[in-house]
Amino acid sequence: MAGWNGLKGLVTEEITQRREEGCCVEGFSEKWESAGEDEVKLMSVYNELISLPISKDFPFDEPSELEEIRAARPNGPRKSAVDLSEDKLRDKFYGAWLGRSCGCALGKPVECWPYMAGLDGRPGWKNVQLWFQGADAWPIQNYTPSESQAKDEFGLSVLKDSKSLLEKISFMETDDDIRYTVLGLKILEDKGLEWDSWDVGKLWHDNLPYRSVCTAETQAYLNFSMVTSHCNATKDAWKEKLNWVRTYLNPYREWIGAQIRVDAYGYGAAGNPELAAELAWRDASFSHIKNGIYGAMFMSAVISAAFVEKDIDKLVEIGLSEIPKNCRLSHDIKKAVEIAKQASHQVELVDTIYEAFKQYNPVHTNNNAALCVASLIFARGDFEKAITTAVLGGWDTDCNGATVGSIMGAMLGAAQIPEKWTKPLNDTLYSEIIGFHPIAISECAERSFKVYKKLQK
Repeated sequence: MAGWNGLKGLVTEEITQRREEGCCVEGFSEKWESAGEDEVKLMSVYNELISLPISKDFPFDEPSELEEIRAARPNGPRKSAVDLSEDKLRDKFYGAWLGRSCGCALGKPVECWPYMAGLDGRPGWKNVQLWFQGADAWPIQNYTPSESQAKDEFGLSVLKDSKSLLEKISFMETDDDIRYTVLGLKILEDKGLEWDSWDVGKLWHDNLPYRSVCTAETQAYLNFSMVTSHCNATKDAWKEKLNWVRTYLNPYREWIGAQIRVDAYGYGAAGNPELAAELAWRDASFSHIKNGIYGAMFMSAVISAAFVEKDIDKLVEIGLSEIPKNCRLSHDIKKAVEIAKQASHQVELVDTIYEAFKQYNPVHTNNNAALCVASLIFARGDFEKAITTAVLGGWDTDCNGATVGSIMGAMLGAAQIPEKWTKPLNDTLYSEIIGFHPIAISECAERSFKVYKKLQK
C-alpha cells in the first residue's frame, strides 16, 4: 500500500471519519479488528463504511460543491474596495508573506508528536510551554530554542534538523506550508482565473515529488496518478473522476491539508473574499470534502479581507459568510470566538480551546481553525501575541503559526511586524519548487501584488 499509512490504518481512520460525517458506525471497530491484516477482508469493511448513509438526525448541512455551499452560506459583504496607495498595498503583500514565514518558522521545530498529540498524559500545548520554560524563554517571545531542561525532566525534544531553531535560523526553510503558497502563486501567474481542480493535480505532479505530500494530499496524489496513467485520461472526463480521487482510501479528507494551501488565493483576491473563497474551493476540492473544503474557503476569505479590514471580529464574520452557516466548522469557530473573548490569559485560552476540541485528530481542520481564530481574537491586533498563541496551542503548530501570521501580516503590513521576527529570515525562503529555491520573500510579495493587479482586470 503506497502512502503514509497501510490499509489497516486507513480503514480505522475511515471509521472515525464516517462517524464524524454523521454515519452510524456501531460494530465497525469489531469488524476491523476481526479482519486483521487480511486486505480482502479490510477492503470489505472499507466498502461497507463508504456505503453508509448519513443518519437522518445528523444536525448539519454540509455540501461539497460550490453552488450548494453558496446556497447554504449566510449573507456577507462578498467584496470591498481596496482604498490604499500602491506603496501601502505592497507593504501589506510583503507583510502577508513575511508573517506567514515568521509564524511557520516559529512552529516548525515543535511540529512533532509530543507537541501535537501530547505525551505522558500532558496535552501538546503543555509540552510546548514546558519546552520554552525549560529554555528560560517563557513566555514565548522569539523563535524556538534548541535546548531545554524539559529534555531531561520530561523526555521532550524538538526537531534538531530544523533550520528554524533560534540558534540556526537565517532563512525560511522549505516546508509544505511554504510550498503550497508558492504553488498558489504559480498557478495564478500561469493561468489567472482559468483553472480548476484538474489543473491543481497537474500542478502537483509537475512540481511536487510524492515524498513531499502527506495524509489527504498523499491519497489524492496517488489516486490522480492512477487516473492520469490511462492514455485516454483527459480533463473532459474530470467531473466523473474527481469525487473518487478525493475520497477513495482517503479518510483524511476533512483534515487540515487544504486549509494550509490557500494563502496565495487570498493575496491574489485581496479585498474580494468571495473570489478568494472560490479559488480556495477549486484547490481544496481536489483532495478534500465538506469541512476540509470549508476551512480552506474560510481562511482564504479572511486573508483576502485582512487587506482592507482591521477589525478581527468582522474578519471572522466575513470568513463565516463564505461557508455553510450550519456546518460543523461554523459552529466550532463561533465557539472558539466565545472562548477567546472570555479568556484572561494565554494559557487559559489554549487550555480551554484544547478541552473544547480535543475530540478531533491533531491535524483535523476544525480544531486547528478554531485555535487560529481564537489566537487572532485574543491577540487584539498584536502580531507577536497572535503567532505565539497559535503555536503554543499545539496540534499543527507550524500550520497554525503560518496561517495566523499570514492574516496578521496582511492586516498590519510588513512595516508593523517586529524586526526580531523578520530580520532572522534575511528576506529569503526555500521551497524546493523550481524557480523559488531560494527566492527573496519580497519578490514573492511583489509577484503576488502583480497577480492581484492582473486579476483586477
